Amino acid sequence: MPTLTERRRSVAFLDHEDVTWACFLVTHPGGESCRWHGFFSFRPGSGEAEEDEIRTADIFIEDSEAEIHEKARSLGRPLLNGLLASALHAARRKAGNAPRLRARFRELLRDDARRLAGDWSDAAAGPRDGSELQSLYASYRLDQVSHLICLVEPRDFEKAVERILEGERVDFRTSDLVQFSMMVVERLEALLPLPPFEVWAEDFLADPEAYRLYAHTLHREGRLP
Repeated sequence: MPTLTERRRSVAFLDHEDVTWACFLVTHPGGESCRWHGFFSFRPGSGEAEEDEIRTADIFIEDSEAEIHEKARSLGRPLLNGLLASALHAARRKAGNAPRLRARFRELLRDDARRLAGDWSDAAAGPRDGSELQSLYASYRLDQVSHLICLVEPRDFEKAVERILEGERVDFRTSDLVQFSMMVVERLEALLPLPPFEVWAEDFLADPEAYRLYAHTLHREGRLP
């Protein structure tokens, strides 16, 4: 749990196992030693809460915070990726390799949303035809479900999934994954007051940049817009 004296600095975005992770340098005073400690914390694009993060051990112990910042700046991306892989491996061993349900659902929704939306980041003039608009609308609906999942506590989300599946537990190693996921997503989507396509399309065409920024913040930066 972070303390009031911890300071966080965004370092980089790293890609690992088809997931984008935000990397932070966290520094804090070391107590009686009067020295500064520092470690790296990693948050997946599908997570925004404390329990979604993994971290290294304290790998910096210096006389000043500035010295930690200087040493951290000298680390290259390959080494940061190595630290991420090591921290992820340790976290999985501690959790018994059990995937975090809420984060895993958000990863699946993100992938489906990207597949539907395609690469429209450079399309300043917006979609070319109605078919493309329909795909972006479907992507938008999935993003809203992902946003809803963000707002639910992990344990509450697990209970909701079990209730939707009538007691069945999701095993991400089984062939039933797609079927179970669709059932949960459809039920959650039905709870949301989403606009009909015509209303959404008019709003989208009026300001497509706002939608691009929303999707980028939700998926790339790993935080709520």
